[in-house]
Amino acid sequence: MKTSRPWLAVLASLLLLGGGAHAQPGVAPPVTPARGPLTPAELATTLDTIESVIQRSYVFPEKRAVILERLARGRKSGRYAGNTPGQLAEHVTEDLKAASGDGHLYLIHDPAWFAAQQAGPKASASDSAEAFHRKQALRQHHGLTELKVHPGNVRSMKVTGFMWVRDETGGVYDDAMRFLRDGDALIIDLRGNGGGSHAAVQYLVSHFLAPDTLLMTFQSGTQPPVQSRTLEHVPAGRLMGKPLYVLIDGRVGSAGEDFAYDVQQFKLGTLVGTRTAGAANNNAMLPVAPCFQLSVSEGRPVHAVSQSNWEGTGVAPDREVPATEALEVALSMAVERLAQRPGATAQELAEYAWARAGLEAKRRPVSLSSARLKSLAGRYGEIDVSLHDGSLWLVRPGRPPGRLMPMTEDGLFAVEGTDSLRVRLPGKALELFWVTEPAPRVFSRG
Repeated sequence: MKTSRPWLAVLASLLLLGGGAHAQPGVAPPVTPARGPLTPAELATTLDTIESVIQRSYVFPEKRAVILERLARGRKSGRYAGNTPGQLAEHVTEDLKAASGDGHLYLIHDPAWFAAQQAGPKASASDSAEAFHRKQALRQHHGLTELKVHPGNVRSMKVTGFMWVRDETGGVYDDAMRFLRDGDALIIDLRGNGGGSHAAVQYLVSHFLAPDTLLMTFQSGTQPPVQSRTLEHVPAGRLMGKPLYVLIDGRVGSAGEDFAYDVQQFKLGTLVGTRTAGAANNNAMLPVAPCFQLSVSEGRPVHAVSQSNWEGTGVAPDREVPATEALEVALSMAVERLAQRPGATAQELAEYAWARAGLEAKRRPVSLSSARLKSLAGRYGEIDVSLHDGSLWLVRPGRPPGRLMPMTEDGLFAVEGTDSLRVRLPGKALELFWVTEPAPRVFSRG
């Protein structure tokens, strides 16, 4: 997890999307051009630099000798000899992690990043390290890749990585938080979020806590501790008091875990999914010739509530479910809670009931026999229900056909492609239900 310390400022857009590509299982490394094996001189330079950084900067001095011994063993055995850059990054990362157990100690083959870091202060604006990171953030919308309104006005936001570009990312978050602000309940989906910048986490969590709340104290060797606190002002306003659900899985690491840990420790909401990766240390990303970036832990965070962190243990969910089911479970939890909300209007209660029925149908799919479907096909007033390719189709005048998807055994169907219309076929009539109307429109058969 990267902090806002001066010695990390150049890394603020953050390539940690994955705790570094090698920090979390299942996260692919950056795509880089193929090249042949490193020369013996290149290999020696690379390994010498890595060993020097670890000896000088690794956050836990008592582990340095063990890590260096593991690297020396790899050299002596010939494990690294003749490696391509990609192979060396993989082998060195395996050895660094085996010796340290640290999710923030790894090597990545990334020539584009390395070149940007070497450009120096006299580089053109388009070739600078800052431009490199900004381009990554812009292409991924600063990590905020999806906003959605679900039935029942439950609103969700997908955060694939906690990127941060000074004076730009905050505005993207402001727009997203204004969208979330009007939801009855909120879901923030962190699944697969390997991490990024603490500055982005600080900005996001500030919307759910009072101003100037102490979040973390970052400790790094002999340097003075640095505190992180919630912001005094957030342009979109604070979102405290709304039901909040955060989706997590084993690929959530570093800054992703930072936000999840805040939610849990400050009791801001409910974590749904599986335990996170367990990478808490603060890391610097350093260029290593000829084409690598080395992540090395140089500090550790201490949370204001727990006086600890999640290194090695991860953040446990409050509701453990398979990660692939986390969204549906969180939506169900949200609408159940909203249905019990004091002061909910009749219209809101109807929307929550509608949402619950749809979610229940997804969790427990219904299959009707061909004979049953055939018996329901026919003409209902101005509406045709026809049977094609094993499915019933709703055909209304002047409208495109809509496939009917069974929701219940008693003949309730969803219309594929819309959440606002449902059809009931009890046998002698057709009932059209609209989410905004209190009673169905009924069409007799024949």
